[in-house]
Amino acid sequence: MSKTLSGPVFVVDDNIDTDQIIPAEYLTLVPSKPDEYEKLGSYALCGLPDRYGRFIEAGEMKTRYPIIIAGENFGCGSSREHAPISLGAAGVGAVIAQSYARIFFRNCAATGELYPWESEARLCDVFQTGQEVTLDFDQDKLINHTTGQEYTLRPIGEVGPVIDAGGIFEYARSTGMISSPKGQNRSGTEVARVASPSVEPDVRA
Repeated sequence: MSKTLSGPVFVVDDNIDTDQIIPAEYLTLVPSKPDEYEKLGSYALCGLPDRYGRFIEAGEMKTRYPIIIAGENFGCGSSREHAPISLGAAGVGAVIAQSYARIFFRNCAATGELYPWESEARLCDVFQTGQEVTLDFDQDKLINHTTGQEYTLRPIGEVGPVIDAGGIFEYARSTGMISSPKGQNRSGTEVARVASPSVEPDVRA
């Protein structure tokens, strides 16, 4: 059976930086503490301009959008690992962007919080927030159930198994690369050097 992720999408455009993903005032929250991890998620994308609409409804802790569609250079700005962690804590399972800031892509793999897919086409111009989709991991494609269109994605590659395991350290333990005691899953904060696909330089919008 194919691995899939389905639900409504949240659409943004180019150069969404880490200050917009999780503003600096919330970086005091400690992701390894379950209550603070959940609270961190409730602030995900709260730095976006109002024109995008609400990513998380008022009074809610989680988003209704499990997939984000973005343009170029998603995750640019600072190297804060709270950015992918906050999205994962909010309930996001994948981002599909035209390109990523390199450090954000690596942090997705290091923390195991979400899958950073790359699109071959500029999907942020043809999708609208709220459209229902299915992301097919095995077929590397995105199906827009609202329009009936299908789009080919670039293979997730070697980062897939790392994120499947819950992050770089869980992957290293599961493959016998390290033998230290098993730590907390999906909320690590160390940076790992994981190969990334085409990325844009870190610049702010």
